[in-house]
Amino acid sequence: MNNWLKTSILMAAIMALFMFVGGMIGGKSGMLLALLFGGAMNVFAYWNSDKMVLRMYNAQEVDEYTAPELYGMVRELASRAGLPMPRVYVIEEDQPNAFATGRNPEHAAVAATTGIMRILSYRELRGVMAHELAHVQNRDILISTISATMAGAISALANFAMFFGGRDEDGRPANPIAAIMVAILAPIAASLIQMAISRAREFGADAGGAAISNDPLALADALAKIEAYAQGIPMYPAENHPETAQMMIINPLTGGGLDNLFRTHPRTEERIARLHDIANGRT
Repeated sequence: MNNWLKTSILMAAIMALFMFVGGMIGGKSGMLLALLFGGAMNVFAYWNSDKMVLRMYNAQEVDEYTAPELYGMVRELASRAGLPMPRVYVIEEDQPNAFATGRNPEHAAVAATTGIMRILSYRELRGVMAHELAHVQNRDILISTISATMAGAISALANFAMFFGGRDEDGRPANPIAAIMVAILAPIAASLIQMAISRAREFGADAGGAAISNDPLALADALAKIEAYAQGIPMYPAENHPETAQMMIINPLTGGGLDNLFRTHPRTEERIARLHDIANGRT
């Protein structure tokens, strides 16, 4: 299934879940209040999420004088992609990783850890930065921000339903068993949908990055190397803010859940295989 179609279906599902939880709390009025609550959270996230995540990781902005190789690489790739020059940041972390943030291409930023710049060759790092710029080009940052915000809002509403109960259309208290089930299952369902959205967008950014760099095997080699190193090196900002894990090129957290269901990223082996298919003209 096309990644954009899959993402649209998943976004519709998370919106439907959000409205369902609102309805459980207060019928049609609850659905309306839930919609307003989610809208307010999304507006806040739209304008502030980039500043918040860069602050969480203590990212330091660099330029052509303080990090000439990285900055020049991003400028060349942004030009190839037809994108405005994003702000460029470096994060003092040993784990090799990178991410993009910003509400749109005109207000985008890309960040790389000192660890990734240390272990990757120029060609491999170029493949990673092309991947991050593909996220900017595809407006994945906005999609991931909305999905994460909605998942958080669903959890908040579900907790409200558990502690304060809900009302049906006639104002009668909702079934307490149903309220408890919603409080337990709705956040899990929201997280599953959010992670599925994240996985779909990673495949799209891999393909987009391969097109921008015109070197899909460079990204494939980089992913293999990052995966091997990242497993043994903790990234404490990500551990303190696990909701940001989906932004990274490789999941910065170790361990995790029921195999594919709770993965924020596709399996690295599958991503590498797809990039080899692109290189060999099979997609």
